[in-house]
Amino acid sequence: MQWKEVQERFPNEWVVFEATKAYSREGQRYIEEMSIIDSFDDSTEALKRYSELHQDNPKREYCFFHTSRSEVVARERYVGIRGPR
Repeated sequence: MQWKEVQERFPNEWVVFEATKAYSREGQRYIEEMSIIDSFDDSTEALKRYSELHQDNPKREYCFFHTSRSEVVARERYVGIRGPR
């Protein structure tokens, strides 16, 4: 699903999703397609769900955004030997 579709289907909500098509450029992660997992009215609940998913499967690319955002761009996190910075 593309972001425009998500915005139409879940207006003014927090969505938790898995990125299915994305690319990186200049320290930013641009998400082009996603698979919606859950939606919430409250950011705290969305963060909680995201954290659960990430803890269960840290190698998958889970995110959460509010559908009022015009685009889905996240700052990349570096994970090295010592963990995230």
